[in-house]
Amino acid sequence: MIVVKKSGSKMPFDREKLARLVYTALRKRAVEADRIERMISGIVRQLESLGNVEMSSDQIDEYVMNGLNGLDDVAFIRLASVYKNFSAADDFHNFLAKLAEGQGTLRDDD
Repeated sequence: MIVVKKSGSKMPFDREKLARLVYTALRKRAVEADRIERMISGIVRQLESLGNVEMSSDQIDEYVMNGLNGLDDVAFIRLASVYKNFSAADDFHNFLAKLAEGQGTLRDDD
């Protein structure tokens, strides 16, 4: 699988990079390692099942966010704050309000 970055550059998919992203979001959270590994493996299986040779980094981010949303709310918000470039407390408030309405995702059109 090849990942197409936002810049347009391409690189091979790296499971370890995906794992680092997930573990960073979950740092200091009380989530068992086996649950984290199952989530990571599930994401990899989902990506592989798409059958696409190339995928955007945004697609991968969506899968990670969906996994974190079901695993740990704080990690989900942490990662969302990075990808959506939150710069003020109001950004968190607005995102949480959208989540409460069932509209919160990583997509830029939120």
